[in-house]
Amino acid sequence: MMASSTPYAAAGVLAVMVAALCLHGAAAQLVEDYYDDTCPDAYDIVKQTLIEAHQSDTRIYASLLRLHFHDCFVQGCDGSILLDNMTGFQTEKEAVPNMGSARGFPVVDAVKAALEDACPGVVSCADILALAAEISVELSGGPKWGVLLGRLDGLTSSIAGANNLPAPFENLTVLERKFSDVGLKDLVDLVALSGYSARTSLIPRRTGSTTSAAQICLTRP
Repeated sequence: MMASSTPYAAAGVLAVMVAALCLHGAAAQLVEDYYDDTCPDAYDIVKQTLIEAHQSDTRIYASLLRLHFHDCFVQGCDGSILLDNMTGFQTEKEAVPNMGSARGFPVVDAVKAALEDACPGVVSCADILALAAEISVELSGGPKWGVLLGRLDGLTSSIAGANNLPAPFENLTVLERKFSDVGLKDLVDLVALSGYSARTSLIPRRTGSTTSAAQICLTRP
């Protein structure tokens, strides 16, 4: 992750960029108060479930933010990363970048179950991931933002798209192309989301030159 004076500041930058990715291509009808009438306690239910999960898994907040990013980078923020494999149907969960990396699915299931008890069939899984990401950042000491809600859950999954997630060994040219393809054309977005380190020992390996993306962002006008 990009160097920062505190882990909370780094998480804050990452969170804002994930929010930007989530908004890219989002429908205009997304609003913060989408569930105010149909499931008014949705936010509090998600938050309480995450607090309880954190008691037994201190990594869960970071994992849920990562899960949201992996979902949004493929087909937009549609919850398709949650789909399970079926006969003749391979899902994003089975993609190489998600194997052993994307985690937190049982907690998402717990959140969904709690919401179904309170307001059956109302809150989409895609919105659960968006809320869980924001709440995870907030509970970690990072910034809070208004989550735009009203997404529909995706019914298809793209293992090919998930296999195209940014990889830690890819150079700057490849990463720029991948981020540009999903509407993130600013190098600040790339640095925050791709996990760049500002340590000079890693710079030639990651970029193929002596100039890192982090340095480019810090020196640009």
